[in-house]
Amino acid sequence: MKDQNGSKALSAMQLSAQDVLSGKTKGIKRLLPFLGPAFIAAVAYIDPGNFATNIAAGSQYGYMLLWVVLISNLMAVLIQSLSAKLGIATGLNLPEIAQEHFPSFVSFGLWIQGELVIMATDLAEFIGAALGIYLLFHIPLFPAALIAAVGSFAILELQRRGVRLLEAAIAAMVFIVVLAFGTQMFLAHPDGASVVHGLFVPQFHGTDSVLLASGILGATVMPHAIYLHSALTQRRVVGTTESEKKAIFRFEFIDIVIAMIIAGAINASMLIVAAALFFKNGLNVQDLDVAFTQFEHLIGPFAAIAFGVGLLSSGLSSSSVGTMSGDVIMQGFIKRRIPLYLRRFITIIPPLLIIGLGVNPTSALVVSQVILSFGIAFALVPLIIFTSNKKIMGGLVNHKATTTVAWVIAALVICLNIFLIYQTLAQ
Repeated sequence: MKDQNGSKALSAMQLSAQDVLSGKTKGIKRLLPFLGPAFIAAVAYIDPGNFATNIAAGSQYGYMLLWVVLISNLMAVLIQSLSAKLGIATGLNLPEIAQEHFPSFVSFGLWIQGELVIMATDLAEFIGAALGIYLLFHIPLFPAALIAAVGSFAILELQRRGVRLLEAAIAAMVFIVVLAFGTQMFLAHPDGASVVHGLFVPQFHGTDSVLLASGILGATVMPHAIYLHSALTQRRVVGTTESEKKAIFRFEFIDIVIAMIIAGAINASMLIVAAALFFKNGLNVQDLDVAFTQFEHLIGPFAAIAFGVGLLSSGLSSSSVGTMSGDVIMQGFIKRRIPLYLRRFITIIPPLLIIGLGVNPTSALVVSQVILSFGIAFALVPLIIFTSNKKIMGGLVNHKATTTVAWVIAALVICLNIFLIYQTLAQ
């Protein structure tokens, strides 16, 4: 049943896409067959780790670091477009191409680090979902984690029933997060002039603000999102000529821009709400459960509920994306696969152990982000190398300016992550 449903959805989508490429479909409907992959990948940019970082930034420094969110989002557009382009041009995902071009021992090592990245990803996202249930329903954290596990399996069942159904579910959960923070923005009454100033005037205030900005920027590029996006586009709509591939990429780029604008708006709204409420009232909020309590205290229970629902939706949607990424990484690097349900079961064990041991959830989120930092270079550097190679990419090879900007971004993100790792271990 799985293959039939999935292939039927894919075939219908490919037929619609071919009508677009042949010129039969006109107007805004031309976008519809190409929308979806970027929304799934973009979930990595609004995971519970982002909640913690953005709220800390807003509560400590007000609107000052909003420009960092803007810059990080622009970086994300370029990096995710390179990943999507790789899948469109080659019909392969990033791990598969790496396996073809690197020695087997390198591919095996990349698989090991990729699995560690997925474990760290699952840790952040699963704890976020459990924390959302705990805050909303006052269920102790460990039983809440078990409920989150059931929810994550339910999302995987959607994937089994077809790619379009999964994309719709992910988009719906992203929309819930948008509504949650849109509601909070309305209730918090942020200062418009300060928002504009924070977005477009880069500034720091002391060493700690630089470190926090590094955290925001360093968390911009999630390794599993890079791996996954190339897999989402590799066989979704297949171009038979160079012109068709270029046309497909143009439509997918629109998908990326829309998804990244939404993700960026969510991250910015997190920081803005924290600035308008916590910073304004002299509150230095570092923990998500404290943020929930303060939302209720400052603007009422509805705002707190909106925050909890947003956190729960973010955690559940992100956990499914992490599981999908793990499947891509294993299949690509070592040409092996395990059932998604088994993978999901294995990856929920570490978060359950951590929650069962009573570790502070927000502290665990921070540690998971540091672990993720180790995987940045192993995904980003090969991505730039391959997309700059004309033999691999054909007509979709990077322009020289694109490659230059990509290397600058890679160097910046990698350096910031090294800095973050050093600062975290030195504390």
